[in-house]
Amino acid sequence: MWVVPSNTPQRGVLEEDDRFIFLVRRGEECPSTQDLLTSLRQVEKMLAVHEASYQQGLRSLRKKMSALHNSTIISKSGATCSKPEPPAHGRRLGRVFAAGHEVHFVCKPGFELIGPRTRVCLESLRWSGQQPMCRRFNSTGNSLASFSPAAPSSSLPVSLALSASSSSSASSPSPSSSSSPTSSSPLSSVRPSHCTHFLGSTRCTCDVGFTISGRDNNICTDIDECRLFPLGQPGRLCVHQCVNTPGSFHCFCPAGYQRSREGRSCTDIDECETRMQNCTADQACVNTYGAFQCVTVACPHMNNATYIKTSPMRCERNPCMLGDKVCTRAPNSISFHFLSVVSNMSAPRVLFRVSAARVLGDTLRFGLAGGRGRGHFSVQRSGRQTGTLLLVTPIKGPATLEAEVEMSELERSNLLGRYLTKVTLFVSPYEF
Repeated sequence: MWVVPSNTPQRGVLEEDDRFIFLVRRGEECPSTQDLLTSLRQVEKMLAVHEASYQQGLRSLRKKMSALHNSTIISKSGATCSKPEPPAHGRRLGRVFAAGHEVHFVCKPGFELIGPRTRVCLESLRWSGQQPMCRRFNSTGNSLASFSPAAPSSSLPVSLALSASSSSSASSPSPSSSSSPTSSSPLSSVRPSHCTHFLGSTRCTCDVGFTISGRDNNICTDIDECRLFPLGQPGRLCVHQCVNTPGSFHCFCPAGYQRSREGRSCTDIDECETRMQNCTADQACVNTYGAFQCVTVACPHMNNATYIKTSPMRCERNPCMLGDKVCTRAPNSISFHFLSVVSNMSAPRVLFRVSAARVLGDTLRFGLAGGRGRGHFSVQRSGRQTGTLLLVTPIKGPATLEAEVEMSELERSNLLGRYLTKVTLFVSPYEF
């Protein structure tokens, strides 16, 4: 039994924790054994919590001391290579310069890398290899590869050289091509690989557009991208012609086209808009895919009917004499339209629509009146006052076809007027 002396207050505190208070009065009974065990368990839990908190704080302090120690060693030893400078007209890839880490060098488009593409920070805190440089790429066209390859080594045996060849699927450049491909030198298609020796191991790599080969992975052979992606397959590299070059390839377009921004497609040059045509003052310039046409729009000469030109592409019939049936059966107006399409365009396809602004009679009829290549065309009614000219079979270019769409207006089966639309189709020799 614990007894609080008479000269002390009636309340007593054990240690400094207010959670555990024992009140003992004289004459009262001692706490039971169960109460004592419960109090001891609570004290034990409190001590365990304090011990766990102490151990966690100790571990955190040890980690901080270890990190501080390591940073002090690194700062004292200077365990990083000096920052390598990027080559002129190029850039450096990689921001970690510690021992064992690599940096890579690439050149801007139009330049080729001379020297190692990859350098490693050695244990001696020096970079492997020599500082590379970028040299302007000697070619007539723009390469589509992201980076130009390094120059071939002069020590490479001639017996190992492979001549670069263009794709077998690509046709030979015609004299009308906007730019002619250049052949590659034999030594440029095979070159030595770039090998790095570090910690007893050797790693060899090739420039972009080359694949590693040889018994010891010491040779880089040019990849013929044009053969891998021929023109006749989906995902082809060039829409017209592909010519292989060392480490890359070139796309060429025919005359009348220019390469698009991504360098693989061909975009038509509008000679009429850019004033690159030689049409006379009385001719109209019509831009076609890959070329242009100078057309002359003249009103026809018919028996008993005369026409005047009311606009550059429209002729109107003069009034007929009373009772002249031949004149009244001639078209009231003749319109001229010129369309440009690519070769082998899919069919059926809507080419042109003819509509009546107002209807005087009770019936409108649409049909083909004539023209060259009628087997490729058809006319269908697409509305109460509209007829549609359709291409029903593909046309392989180059070709020039004509279709005459006739719209007849009737009142109780009596002809009120005929309106003729002459459509001329210029088909390109190319499918783009």
